[in-house]
Amino acid sequence: MPSEDLPSSEDLPSSEDLPSSEDLPSSEDQQTDRHILLVEDNEMNADMLSRRLRRRGYRISLAVDGQEGIDCTRRLRPRLVLMDMSLPGIDGWEATRRLKADPETRHIPIIALTAHAMSEDRQKALDAGCDEYDTKPVELRRLLRKIESLL
Repeated sequence: MPSEDLPSSEDLPSSEDLPSSEDLPSSEDQQTDRHILLVEDNEMNADMLSRRLRRRGYRISLAVDGQEGIDCTRRLRPRLVLMDMSLPGIDGWEATRRLKADPETRHIPIIALTAHAMSEDRQKALDAGCDEYDTKPVELRRLLRKIESLL
């Protein structure tokens, strides 16, 4: 078998990827809409995070830039948006401001995802209207707690 057919270490589940009983959706959770829009321009980050969230019972839609994130949020009405802040074109801060200014989407929680880990970056995201903030690389259990607290 050629080496390119073998899964890379990224494709294999880590202990963080394996669900614990607290990560598995209850029957009550399964009856509610668990739709998340992930706005992320890095294909590898989007693939990794969307696979992990799907394994936990979330329905994931993807957008690759700020404008597409705005458009998808307005059209799809997800329960929550995970917003990368460093996006091409309209960045995550501006996309968030626009979504929070729109009466049709302002109620949708937005979690900022960013590699910027300074306290002023967190405050900047919250000032833009984000409901929560998380840093990259994503620590899945921490992010899941934030998602569940907002849903």
